[in-house]
Amino acid sequence: MILRSQRARRASLTIATGATALGLVLTGCASTGSSGDSGGSSEANTLVAFTGQAGDYQRNFNPYAPTNIGGLGTIFEPLFFVTNVNTEAFEPLLATEYVWNEDGTQLDLTLREDVTWSDGEAFDADDVVFTFQMILDTPSINTGGFAGAVTKVDDFHVSIAFPEPAFVTGPEVLGKTFIVPEHIWSGVDPVTDVVAEPIGTGPYTLTNFKPQAFTLTANEDYWDGAPAVENVRYLSLSGNTAGADALAAGTIDWQTGPVPDIQNVSENYPGYEAITIGANQMALLTCSNADLGCTGPQTDPAVRQAIYYALDREQMNSLAFQDTASDMSSTFALLPSQEEFISGAIEDKSVPATADLDKVDEILTGAGYEKDADGIYAKDGVALNLTVEVVTGWTDYITAIDTMAQQLKAAGIGVTAAQSSWNEWTDKKSKGNYELAIDSLGQGAASDPYYLYNNYFSTANTAEVGQAAPVNVARFSDPAVDEALAVLKKTNPADIETRQAQFDIIQAAIVEDLPYIPILTGGTTSEFHASKFTGWPTLDDLYAFPAIWASPDNAQIFKALKPTGE
Repeated sequence: MILRSQRARRASLTIATGATALGLVLTGCASTGSSGDSGGSSEANTLVAFTGQAGDYQRNFNPYAPTNIGGLGTIFEPLFFVTNVNTEAFEPLLATEYVWNEDGTQLDLTLREDVTWSDGEAFDADDVVFTFQMILDTPSINTGGFAGAVTKVDDFHVSIAFPEPAFVTGPEVLGKTFIVPEHIWSGVDPVTDVVAEPIGTGPYTLTNFKPQAFTLTANEDYWDGAPAVENVRYLSLSGNTAGADALAAGTIDWQTGPVPDIQNVSENYPGYEAITIGANQMALLTCSNADLGCTGPQTDPAVRQAIYYALDREQMNSLAFQDTASDMSSTFALLPSQEEFISGAIEDKSVPATADLDKVDEILTGAGYEKDADGIYAKDGVALNLTVEVVTGWTDYITAIDTMAQQLKAAGIGVTAAQSSWNEWTDKKSKGNYELAIDSLGQGAASDPYYLYNNYFSTANTAEVGQAAPVNVARFSDPAVDEALAVLKKTNPADIETRQAQFDIIQAAIVEDLPYIPILTGGTTSEFHASKFTGWPTLDDLYAFPAIWASPDNAQIFKALKPTGE
């Protein structure tokens, strides 16, 4: 069977609803100065966005840098728009059609003509070939494991040959690879360069940058026409509380994060509405692998298992997430939409709702721990005390850690929160200089468990402590899991039996090891200025993931919005 981009539409994926801020920041022709303002458009045509950024922005528009702050989809575009919140046909961007051969070893692309870079240079196949070759030549940015040989057929046709069937790489190759201009990037180091003056094909250009705010302005030469939202201004505030205050004052138009009485946003914030999507699974990330240099009590699987059973998730949901989080599987298959992929050998399909202190004691005493005089388990004279990293200002996660700390203390485990800036928190996770960190695991390129497993559990996506791990910050490594991922990568998605056998292997390993300790599925809630702009996603028309920090989905939303003039 030949797979084409013009395939029939499938039913939209059912998404669980519920709210928390993930707090992740977005991850570039105009001259970009450090002063001045953009475009001269009216405030009615300017969308003010708060991504959760607390503290100064560090100028970085490199789409392949883990600390980039923007530009994915807005400045740099992929070939197609691919989202993981529905199963609709991929939307053409820089490419108009893709075709797989019968065995999934060749992908042929037709590129869009009459596209220009924001500096006026023409876009063509050379830019696409250059981008993919750059990824091949730079392992640290090749987080999707791309292994194709890219050939220019002519100015607007490219062919990618794979050494083995590669159907599963389609969403990553087509929707998550951001094409960069060869005439600029031939002199760029994709690992270290911050790309302060980004040149892209996207609907926006960077026109103003200051540490507390930066502005993207509509690209008048955009191939699909300049978007109606003329400016997108990103603000840095002090945290979630400041975001809620700005919402109440009407000084921001879109944020993703908790606000007081989150169930009644339209009543409490006139002119605003909210949407909640359950798609990101909250977890305590652990630097788990002593063989790769991790240190601390959390390197013991028994400690991770004990923490898993010590959590009272019902209480945490009430106190930290306003009862907007939802059920989760320890396999990290998203509930309920991916429940069919959960192994039949997994006894508990859902995480425990309340604490099981007897189970905690059984696990820890079985691993050689005993309670000391303070009621904290200890082994070899060392008390079981851990530090959890969190970003300053992330009030929901901070409340969650405070709640956990009380629950874990009652279970005989000491936990202390350490707050830091987003940049510092990201650096600690990436380089393995942490014990625990609270964060969410995203769904990856498309709605299929493979992508989360490949991102967060593949040895290829981790590194020794001290080196930056592309995605797998827990430093989990298991040869059986790696082999199962390799089989999945070359298996036709229609071969359900073969794929499920590999999911069974992966799930058995990660449920036993728990390098990421499951909490709950976070309901991601966005509050948006519905009276100022129309065209926002709804649960009935979920055309993109409506979180301000979600790229390139946010760019798709910017393009769809229309100012009301109010």
